[in-house]
Amino acid sequence: MSLCWATAGKGFDDLFIEMGQVVKSERFERSTEQENVLNNNHSFTARNLIRILALALIVLTALAAFAVEDADLEFTGGIGVIPVTGVAANGTVNLNVVRGVSPGGPWRIAALTAEVQSNGHIKVTGRGLLLASGNGIGTNAGQTVHASLFCGAANAATEFDSIGVPLEANGDFRIDDHLSSTLTFPCVSPVLLIRNAVGVWFAAGIPSLELEKHRY
Repeated sequence: MSLCWATAGKGFDDLFIEMGQVVKSERFERSTEQENVLNNNHSFTARNLIRILALALIVLTALAAFAVEDADLEFTGGIGVIPVTGVAANGTVNLNVVRGVSPGGPWRIAALTAEVQSNGHIKVTGRGLLLASGNGIGTNAGQTVHASLFCGAANAATEFDSIGVPLEANGDFRIDDHLSSTLTFPCVSPVLLIRNAVGVWFAAGIPSLELEKHRY
């Protein structure tokens, strides 16, 4: 066997050297493959982490926006003005004065919703606010209306007003505005009146009990 190796020009030492190099090469290749796998795993994990963080940021942003837009005060339903609450024994007519505001003639309203944020942003949607008496009955009487929010006890309420908007022919109207002065929350004993340019009230909003129920 020594003769064969000698004839081939290689001895045992050379063979062992070559075998060692092969083993080292295989180990290096395995190590490189394992490192590549680890790098790929790390890269995949990093990409997933970035996606999760991005998704979490989107969700938090949406929740924050929702929180900002969430109404602090709501009114659902409307009451048309009834100008007179009664007549005294001496014949004196008792007008339906609310928070110091005199009533208009009889008006009816089909529907009303309103939302008020603590920053003073108010949205009001009214349907079918129409005159309910006289020769102009069933018309909008060419009126312009605005919203007045009162906070506090009846004898010491603070008033906040919106801009005025004209009634549509069918009595519909929309108000999207910021109230005239800085609003203080909570708004105690809230009253929302829909008034004309002269200042008399045509309709009132009904405070939403559902909002109060969820708040406490």
